[in-house]
Amino acid sequence: MPNILVKLPKDSFPSPHRETLVRLLNDAAASAEQIPDDAKKRFLCWITIDEVAPGFWTCGGTDVTAQVLPCIAMIYVPAGVLDAAARARYASLAHDAFTQALPVADQRRLVSSVIVHDVAEGSWGANGAIWRLPEFADAAGFVHLKSLIRQ
Repeated sequence: MPNILVKLPKDSFPSPHRETLVRLLNDAAASAEQIPDDAKKRFLCWITIDEVAPGFWTCGGTDVTAQVLPCIAMIYVPAGVLDAAARARYASLAHDAFTQALPVADQRRLVSSVIVHDVAEGSWGANGAIWRLPEFADAAGFVHLKSLIRQ
């Protein structure tokens, strides 16, 4: 049940490619977080894409977007959902999503930064209330955390 905030250089992923990117990032979230293939559970995966205007993305003070295609994914998940292996899988799958969604005509080298943030227990508000891991496990259906769900 992540919130995924994506930053891309403006116009680097035209509409059909952006749609592919969103689908692949959703699939990455479901795989890494063990969310079942259920539309109601997957609805909790929120993705926003922010496009950065030319000249506003620099590396070392230089706009490098003509040479490389930098992509950032900041992934927020409730603490306790991911172990080290799932975190590594998430980073790999997110990078693969950028790579697979990239327009074929774009010959820039893709570079990604995938940052997985664990939101501390008691720090995530949803619909006006603080949710804890059992509420997330119930809402998202995390397969590996079913034992946390109160019957």
